[in-house]
Amino acid sequence: MHLRGFTNTGIQDILDKAGVSRGAFYSFFKSKDGFGLQVIDYYTGIFSQITAQFFEDKSRPPLERIRQLFLWFVEYFKSMGYTRGCLLGNFAQEMVDLNPAFRERINVSFDSLAGQFESVLQEAKDSGALSHSMNIHDAVQFIISSWEGALILMKVRRSTDPLETHMRFIFEYILKG
Repeated sequence: MHLRGFTNTGIQDILDKAGVSRGAFYSFFKSKDGFGLQVIDYYTGIFSQITAQFFEDKSRPPLERIRQLFLWFVEYFKSMGYTRGCLLGNFAQEMVDLNPAFRERINVSFDSLAGQFESVLQEAKDSGALSHSMNIHDAVQFIISSWEGALILMKVRRSTDPLETHMRFIFEYILKG
């Protein structure tokens, strides 16, 4: 689903990959959509764990933790051949106009991830690394939105250049003290 999309991944693809029968699948999930909602939750949990590894590292200043997270993702996407991007972003583009449950679940997931960023940016603001006039919520919304756009361009261009441009702009202009 992460590579091919929700719609282009059939139930049989899922069954084959998981090594389960159709009956077993439907004993856990009422539908493919129900499974997709659980995939969103699972992905959000994994992303949250990755983010926490960087954001909870108090040996680095807050903004450096964010930079290190982005640099980790640049290397990750290089290793994946500039494919996949963010599953939440992919599902958002594909499913939110078709299924309100997907829209709601993805919105909650993005809000959860934004909360992690807000905590680190608030720490940076409190330490004087950011302007006291900065609206942390708005900054996080911009960072996440522009990162999602950079991921789309990364996949189109098969290059991390859009991710690197994103980071450069964020750290030179948005998160400048």
